[in-house]
Amino acid sequence: MTDRSETETVAFDVQDGIAWVRFNRPEKRNCMSPKLNRQMGRVLDELEFREDVGVLVLSGEGSAWSAGMDLKEYFRETEAQGLAGTRTAQREAYGWWRRLRWYQKPTIAMVNGWCFGGGYGPLFGCDLAFAAETATFGLSEINWGILPGGGASKVIAELTGFRRAMYHAMMGENIDGKTAAEWGLVNEALPLDALRDRVEQVARVLLAKNPVALKATKDAIRRVREMTYDNAEDYLIRAQEAANSFDNDGRKEGIRQFIDEKSYKPGLAAYDKARQGA
Repeated sequence: MTDRSETETVAFDVQDGIAWVRFNRPEKRNCMSPKLNRQMGRVLDELEFREDVGVLVLSGEGSAWSAGMDLKEYFRETEAQGLAGTRTAQREAYGWWRRLRWYQKPTIAMVNGWCFGGGYGPLFGCDLAFAAETATFGLSEINWGILPGGGASKVIAELTGFRRAMYHAMMGENIDGKTAAEWGLVNEALPLDALRDRVEQVARVLLAKNPVALKATKDAIRRVREMTYDNAEDYLIRAQEAANSFDNDGRKEGIRQFIDEKSYKPGLAAYDKARQGA
């Protein structure tokens, strides 16, 4: 069994504006350990404001995306340290999942294989999600005597609806990527050999859009889901004002290219952001 150093638990490379980040414990089906959780926090820190990164893709080495939390290292060993050990491990895990939900750049989960339990946290943290048709999703917690914690119950209820969430969590039965797409856990399911190309295609579309507007849009969709209509309306007015004050030149350029040049149609494509400020 490979004994990886903390820095080796996460791998990444940056190619043409896309940061390809990978869980890197394939021998453990990329289970999340305290070491991996700490390193993922560092990697997110390093990539978030890099000028050569416009989109982050999260995937896994080998045959798994992430089989959830490492039962030995995350549960047994931290619980042996008492409540302090448990709370520390939780902060390290939930902390980077929370960071991912509000990340500066668009994020895409590329689920290439197993996605279990705690893996639902970062899955929900990503803005978009694509899976291999042969990927396996499951909440196995009920099978070894606990509830789906760490946000997993919230994720499945939020994305799939009441009856499917109840069945999935109580039965402990797995579903494949096609079913995950039908249920709403992911946007699309594709053959494994087509997965990366589709994710890269989506990432390229995002790279062409205004990054300030993308960040504001990400935040808006996540925030308004738990608001009343009136509260959401008010929030969106203020959010738009804030985005305009931060990057009004981008908004003006998009309007100029549409009205004055008639060089693009907003309903069909993005304006040419490369010409902004030219």
